[in-house]
Amino acid sequence: MQKQRKPSNKSLRSLYYLNVFLADVRDGVGPYLSIYLKASANWNPAQIGMAMSASAIATVIAQTPAGALVDRLRQKRMLIVLAAVFVSIGCIAMGLFPNLPVVIGSQIMIGIAAAIFPPAITAITLGLVGHERLDRRVGRNETFNHTGNLLAATLAGLVGYFIARKAIFFLVAAMAVGSIISVRMIREREIDHELARGDGEEGEEGQEEDNEKPQQPYEGILQLLSDRKILFFTIAVVLFHFANAAMLPLVGQELAQGKGTSDTVYMSACIIVAQLVMIPVSNLAGRFAHTARKPIFLLGFAVLPIRGVLYTLSDNPYFLVSVQILDGIAGGIFGVLSVLMVADLTKGTGRFNVTQGMLNTAIGVGAGLSNVLAGFVVKSAGYNVGFLILAAIAVVALAVFWFCVPETKTGVNRKASPQTASGSH
Repeated sequence: MQKQRKPSNKSLRSLYYLNVFLADVRDGVGPYLSIYLKASANWNPAQIGMAMSASAIATVIAQTPAGALVDRLRQKRMLIVLAAVFVSIGCIAMGLFPNLPVVIGSQIMIGIAAAIFPPAITAITLGLVGHERLDRRVGRNETFNHTGNLLAATLAGLVGYFIARKAIFFLVAAMAVGSIISVRMIREREIDHELARGDGEEGEEGQEEDNEKPQQPYEGILQLLSDRKILFFTIAVVLFHFANAAMLPLVGQELAQGKGTSDTVYMSACIIVAQLVMIPVSNLAGRFAHTARKPIFLLGFAVLPIRGVLYTLSDNPYFLVSVQILDGIAGGIFGVLSVLMVADLTKGTGRFNVTQGMLNTAIGVGAGLSNVLAGFVVKSAGYNVGFLILAAIAVVALAVFWFCVPETKTGVNRKASPQTASGSH
């Protein structure tokens, strides 16, 4: 009988604060950078595109190595501290010296940091509470993260409007300091580092990391590719993001047609509506996932094709904004269930974080290709055709997940498909 881990309230509260602060820190200044470079630094669109792409490319490249690093090292809190310092230095440098080399270099630093935060936070969470309580804790992490996104968006808007656009850079740097304080308040001795990488069992406290056999990322990759359950799960998730990534940008382009300066207001409303829905959905997903994973995740997959079809029915801005409720449902479920199912699939392997890294790398590639495909389709056939093609891809993602990915929650009575029943290795 496994003994349930009982971390202190101080560590758990600090984990909540960490998720609030990192909601804004993990992506640096994000979309505000393009506004600042265009309006305040007079950059041309090509230069802005290079700057925005630098961070995204760095994140995609760094995700798998970052996951392997989190699996290998015990100093997970220090990794978050270093990543937050990278973000802080990058934001301050861009605010003070908005020239091309500094901005590109800073964006690369921020992109690398963004690859470290998610696996490190999830690993610390797993190491604190164990597999049995991970579902509700991840749900709460996501709830606080989305709350932090709302807080950060509100503060950034106020600071940019009443002080200066440049002040947003220093706001993010200040929140990075807040994240450093928060992670340092998590008690190191309460983190089971074997458990944090998907190895060991709950209740094995005080055991030391076996430094003689650290997790090897390349060995892990070969093992992952031979696991059919993880392979099908990855295919389903990548197809989901391939369908999802371009939808909001296409909505933004539609909102910009003939709406004047109000297009930014409508786009902000789309983001806020989705984040408001994600807050309760994340919490509920974590609670219900304690019983079973797959039915909840199926709901997240199912709303995406519906959303794509609804976008074709009207270009009324109020209607388009209201459809973002479905984005909030899918996003809230996905943020929780993807972590839980990876934890289930890698339990006992010591490959939890490197698996997350590989999955996020594949998602990043899929999301990038989504925007390329959508751009060509819309240019040649129009927005409605673009939305319908994305909806069709979402249906394929739903089918792959439904028929090829089994229930991963231990002890749940499930029917495995012929493909998944044949074994995982």
